[in-house]
Amino acid sequence: PMIDEEFYRVKRLPPYVFAEVNAMKAAARARGEDIIDLGMGNPDTPPPAHVIEKLAEVARKPDAHGYSASKGIKGLRKAQAAYYARRFGVELDPETEVVVTLGSKEGLANLAQAITAPGDIILAPNPSYPIHAFGFIIAGAAIRHVPAAPGPEFMKSLENAVRYSVPKPTAIVMGYPSNPTAQVVDLDFYAEVVDFCRKHEIWVLSDLAYAEIYFDNNPPPSILQVPGAKDVAVEFTSMSKTYSMAGWRVGFAVGNKKLIQALTRVKSYLDYGAFTPIQAAAVAALNGPQDCIEQARQLYKQRRDVLVESFARAGWDVPPPPASMFAWVPVPAPFREMGALEFSKKLLTQAQVAVAPGVGFGELGEGYVRIALVENEHRIRQAARNIRRFFQAEGLNVPGPKAAAE
Repeated sequence: PMIDEEFYRVKRLPPYVFAEVNAMKAAARARGEDIIDLGMGNPDTPPPAHVIEKLAEVARKPDAHGYSASKGIKGLRKAQAAYYARRFGVELDPETEVVVTLGSKEGLANLAQAITAPGDIILAPNPSYPIHAFGFIIAGAAIRHVPAAPGPEFMKSLENAVRYSVPKPTAIVMGYPSNPTAQVVDLDFYAEVVDFCRKHEIWVLSDLAYAEIYFDNNPPPSILQVPGAKDVAVEFTSMSKTYSMAGWRVGFAVGNKKLIQALTRVKSYLDYGAFTPIQAAAVAALNGPQDCIEQARQLYKQRRDVLVESFARAGWDVPPPPASMFAWVPVPAPFREMGALEFSKKLLTQAQVAVAPGVGFGELGEGYVRIALVENEHRIRQAARNIRRFFQAEGLNVPGPKAAAE
């Protein structure tokens, strides 16, 4: 009987791999274990004080509690346009080229709903942030994978996709700095992609959530800096990581007028926009002092350096990420056979450290785990000590105690 069957769309979603590790984590915590959680990219620092002040101030206004504007209040759209002008030298029309989203996840998923016809083929990186593929899978598309890393292989796979896919791909999703791989790209790469996609009439969806978290002197570019990019591209950004406002759910889509209009239209049926005080506080974040961003950058950089150094002493080499709040780390050789998911479970039960198994980001993430820089330096060192003990218990040769001395 029909009532016992899985729903079609739900059936098309694979099990959310992280749910398995999260359930184990919750169980361990319930048993009273102290789990060092480097799994989810959940910022552990609060937003700037002036942003919270603004939230409270506007929330006290009697007229701030009605329906807000689905596409975002005008002041917030203007603030985002000002940010793009300041940071990227890109001019945006706040009326037609900017829409406020409930975090970039919602924006991506609803843009997928807006532009996807059943059976469309969408190009998405593998490994990548799950919504990049599943937003489109939920909308009824088929996904064809392209490599997550930029370079000749990437362009080759685009050419193959256009040559061999039936129907021809309608859109490509990209995100740099990448979650989970922390990979960064330069403007030349974007120029090549824009050129290709304009020629073949493919929409480009760029996810720039980690634009402000980078550790060398190269601020990640926006794809919209490429001349002509607006003909095909739309870009998502988020307040989550930049201002530690993850739970506030404020993001943006900007760029191509036709895509922004489609997203705005679909959204207008589905939501009334974020709570007005949240939007007003987001304006204060974008237009106010920006030293909090530099502080966040320094904080993540210090944690990254402590992670790399302390894990190396525990006998686990961590390639230092150039950007993002994640390290993308090969599973240590002795555990490679068991796969990333089993290794992550073992790390949780034996070392009380939670990480995200790479396979949760796509099959090409197998053999890796993603480590989030969301605990303080003291806790990261503690994690390294736990891991070193776990490696020793497994009979692995780890560096001698002299090397591991704190």
